[in-house]
Amino acid sequence: MIENSITEGTKLIVRDIKEEMESAFIDYSMSVITARALPDVRDGLKPVHRRILYVMHERGNDPSHPYRKSADTVGAVLGAYHPHGDASVYDAMVRLAQDFSLRYPLVDGQGNFGSVDGDPPAAYRYTEARMSRMAVDLMTDIEKETVDFVPNFDESKMEPSVLPSRIPNLLVNGSTGIAVGMATNIPPHNLREVIDGVICLIDDPEAELPQLMEHIKGPDFPTGGIIMGRSGIRAAYATGRGKITLRGRAEIEEKKNGRFQIIITEIPYMVNKARMIEHIADLVKDKRIEGISDLNDESNREGMRVVVELKKDANPQVVLNQLYSFTQLQDTVGVIMLALDSGVPKVMNLKTMLQRYIEFQDEVIRRRTQFDLRKAEDRAHILEGLKRATDIVDEIIAAIRACKGGKAEAKAAIMEKFEFDDPQATAIVNFQLGQLAGLEILKIENELSELQARINNWKEILADDAKVLAIVKEELLAMRQKYGDDRRTEIAAVSGEVDIEDLIPVEDCVYLLTHYGYVKRQPTGVYHSQRRGGRGITGLTRRDEDFVEELFIGSTHDYILFVTDQGRVYRIKGYEIPEGSRTAKGVNIVNLLPLAPEEKVQTMLKVSAESDEGYLVMVTKNGVIKRTPLASYRNIRKSGLIAISMDEGDSLAWTRITSGSDELIVATHNGMAIRFTEEDVRVVGRVARGVKAITLDQGDYVVGMATIREGGELLTVTEQGLGRRTPIGEYRLQYRGGKGIRNYGGKGGAVAGVKVVDPQDDIILISLEGIIIRMHVEDINVQSRYAGGVRVMRLGENDRVVTVARTPREDEDPDDGEELPEALSAEGSSDGDAAEQSSGD
Repeated sequence: MIENSITEGTKLIVRDIKEEMESAFIDYSMSVITARALPDVRDGLKPVHRRILYVMHERGNDPSHPYRKSADTVGAVLGAYHPHGDASVYDAMVRLAQDFSLRYPLVDGQGNFGSVDGDPPAAYRYTEARMSRMAVDLMTDIEKETVDFVPNFDESKMEPSVLPSRIPNLLVNGSTGIAVGMATNIPPHNLREVIDGVICLIDDPEAELPQLMEHIKGPDFPTGGIIMGRSGIRAAYATGRGKITLRGRAEIEEKKNGRFQIIITEIPYMVNKARMIEHIADLVKDKRIEGISDLNDESNREGMRVVVELKKDANPQVVLNQLYSFTQLQDTVGVIMLALDSGVPKVMNLKTMLQRYIEFQDEVIRRRTQFDLRKAEDRAHILEGLKRATDIVDEIIAAIRACKGGKAEAKAAIMEKFEFDDPQATAIVNFQLGQLAGLEILKIENELSELQARINNWKEILADDAKVLAIVKEELLAMRQKYGDDRRTEIAAVSGEVDIEDLIPVEDCVYLLTHYGYVKRQPTGVYHSQRRGGRGITGLTRRDEDFVEELFIGSTHDYILFVTDQGRVYRIKGYEIPEGSRTAKGVNIVNLLPLAPEEKVQTMLKVSAESDEGYLVMVTKNGVIKRTPLASYRNIRKSGLIAISMDEGDSLAWTRITSGSDELIVATHNGMAIRFTEEDVRVVGRVARGVKAITLDQGDYVVGMATIREGGELLTVTEQGLGRRTPIGEYRLQYRGGKGIRNYGGKGGAVAGVKVVDPQDDIILISLEGIIIRMHVEDINVQSRYAGGVRVMRLGENDRVVTVARTPREDEDPDDGEELPEALSAEGSSDGDAAEQSSGD
């Protein structure tokens, strides 16, 4: 039936439909893979991106010229090189111009090119664009036959199969694409780091992943964020595949009314901000996230700022963790480092990608040098002909005058009679008589001499692989200097990762905890004492007049214990505390620890990673003391452990690490004090309640406790602002549990706090109304324990001293060098007693 319907002369091919479908699909899939969806490992571009940039280059649409309509560029790309729809070309050009999509945009756009909120760009008839400066460097030397050119779709023009790409664009800007049966997702990186990695591999071709990762730390997304851990990065770099957990940057801030708010300033890469905020609102509405009272997007041209207002009783750390768990504030970036290598799609590791780029740049430099060499040799050949011609100029003129025809006959005569070749004869025929002057002939000789030097240099380069790679390195360093910038994405350490410790350098740092719960660390080499704050200043809130309460030196690999007033203990590594400058206030401790509402860190302590000898001694306000081996706190969960079981209404007042043979002194609000040995307190388990330290009268409570050290004196300060220093020897040694002896009484009022001090220390006093005063301990008189003391702080009506803190001396002398306080030795404080906390409030 089919054969009868075929007209005469028609060619009939009989083919099985299954074979036809397979063949057609394979052809289609290979076309998509090689000519549409995947980037080339050499320049990191897909065909559509390469064509857009080449058309801009071809038409002079660069930073030195005005912007052009996007519709003009799109039309030129469609008409000459890209046989697809205009939407695909314009969408690709828009992405090249978005600074939140590309780490280093390759198109400089003017107009609406979309936003991080997912707003679409304006139509191409409304926007304008031109190449960015970096895109110009992708085109460098393209006219010098550095890359192959292939026919366009109708073979009417030639287009580059790859761009010279002086910048390692594949890793720098990354790429995403879905082909048939495969996909690529290469994250963007920091230009400085990638170039440093390339140079490392040039200098040492045997360098392995650990050496490369010393330079290329990890992806660097244009929208910033925080990468959680390095294991995903290492997997991606080692195998070409991996998963990276990326968090937005969010900080917990406390407002003046005591409420907290979460400030989001960065979001994960490719996350739609408006959709994320809408999702948060839906979760609050569905009560999957509780504690959020309001949600505002305060982003503007200066940067992103999303404010999450919290309810009064909400735990900010819990809410933030819920945002990480339920929303795209924490997202997973799947890495598939797939690219075309010689037209074949391959999943490559980091080293392979860098090697392919180095090989490509080696080829580009060689082809450019060969082009320059050939052009120079051609020019030198002509100059040699002209130089020889000037020596026999009279004979040449006579030969030309003897010719009856035109230039062609004159050229043939010169070639035949004087044995010049065609290019030389052409140049001689076109030579003007005015160029026979002496200076003009000298110019020819000088130019020939310079060319010979360049030719020799280029020949030496082509004969020496090391010189070629040296040029590659030199040009990469120039790009690093021109476009390099700081990393935007932070890489945070995550506990539990095996390789974290190896990547963190061991160094001594100064750790600081302030009265209002801000913590930071800084290298000992940059430590500088801050200016005294709040000496007799009134009218400021306590938060405005914060001060250091805990300060000690420890290693980045030491454990840092945080004990709260509710009897819980938390533990983190030293390097997990963010490093801050000497003027930074640090981060609020609630950003590091999942504290409960109204829970306050009472003490920060250092525990060596190598040893956990010693005891943790705690005293509550109701006079209960507990001594537990430090080894009992070896395994502490992220959510913390119960350090002491306390009675209802009791709270922790003092915590220190002791040696096991120290002497302790406990003071009460009503003026009693008791001194006893640590060995008098029996050792109990971690969750035990403890034993009695001092018998308290009705309404009395513990205001302070300290370890006695040789040469120390007991400083006592009353709520009425009186104080004195008393020799420790006046407090006789007793057994634990008694009522103690008199420490203070009379008109001075109740005791606000006690400290064991040295004459070179400072003390800080804070009153109920927020007045802060700082003074040298040596300015306070030494008196017996029966004396009333001297005035150390003048108070207003209804005001009283509520906090007494001991801190290292901070003398201000602009001529002095930056030194650590004497209280901190090179080895650091063994028990963290550089500053103690006490509150009589």
